[in-house]
Amino acid sequence: MARILITGAGTGLGRGAALGLSRAGHRVIAGAEIWSQVRDLRADAGEQGLDLEVVKLDVTDEIDRRHAAGYDVDILVLNAGVQEAGAVVEIPMDRVRRSFEVNVFGHLYLVQSLAPQMLSRGSGKVVWMSSTVGIRTRPWVGVYAATKHAIEALAWAMKNELGPRGIRVAVINPGPFRTGYNDTGVEAMYQWWSPATALLDPPDFRDYLDNQYDPQEMVDAMVRMIPAEGHPYRTVRPEVMLRGDKEFESQVWAATT
Repeated sequence: MARILITGAGTGLGRGAALGLSRAGHRVIAGAEIWSQVRDLRADAGEQGLDLEVVKLDVTDEIDRRHAAGYDVDILVLNAGVQEAGAVVEIPMDRVRRSFEVNVFGHLYLVQSLAPQMLSRGSGKVVWMSSTVGIRTRPWVGVYAATKHAIEALAWAMKNELGPRGIRVAVINPGPFRTGYNDTGVEAMYQWWSPATALLDPPDFRDYLDNQYDPQEMVDAMVRMIPAEGHPYRTVRPEVMLRGDKEFESQVWAATT
């Protein structure tokens, strides 16, 4: 059974995957951003009779990262993330920086801290949580999509850099699942957006938010894929979105200005 460290396990898909992987018999270290999430996840695991180790891991906190880097792991799952909607031309720059600090830079620090142990033994696996918007960008989530495009670039480079040394790299591309993550991503925008000063009017997000998918499909796929020896480089769920993701690039090449 694998030793797995997963970030962003306090909520959503990460929480479901951490519990599922532990239930499957793996040695899981579940990183949660804040202490209340740590306590809640520990209690939940205990009620289910799971031997799940839960640690505080804010990926932007150097002390938390250093503590996490002390674990000997076979698989590193970079799942933590923040999402903030808003037009690219007016989203505050501090929100842009925050998005990259959490989604990209904090995880890159972890990769650089844990890669040496994998390289020394010639085995290991790194799984990046990307998104379907890491493949096809949508209006009003441009900054979030930019962080996921950065992840796609880093992961593909790592795959080819580390593969010859026995370390596998993969990405997961979830669509809109009903975990609350997308809802808070939209709501956060209204902390700074005002119709009195706005450059652009936002779309009506209700149809998007009201038609999200059951997260169990993604959680089940993660529990199967994360410890697996052989599987596609990219895991997209729900499967209904797979064709659209593949068609997007042809639309970009055909687009005119």
